[in-house]
Amino acid sequence: MDPVLVILLLGLAIPFLLIVGLPSAPIKWVGQLLTRLIVAVILLFFVNLFGAQFGLHVPINGFTAVVSGLLGVPGVLSLAAIHLWLL
Repeated sequence: MDPVLVILLLGLAIPFLLIVGLPSAPIKWVGQLLTRLIVAVILLFFVNLFGAQFGLHVPINGFTAVVSGLLGVPGVLSLAAIHLWLL
């Protein structure tokens, strides 16, 4: 795509969004999802930090972050239990 066209589209889109406004529902939903994922990764980090004394290490990747983000603390505990019992 031509850089001039990209700059033109951005130059038109920004004032349009400022006048019309952004739809708040999708932005709120994405913000809540990102917040939950960040908290999930922090919880997994602390599980790994304190679980290292007991030989527990839950890898922090996309799957474990989504599981713990959707399920919260029970998700983190279930990932730790799966790691201890199956691996």
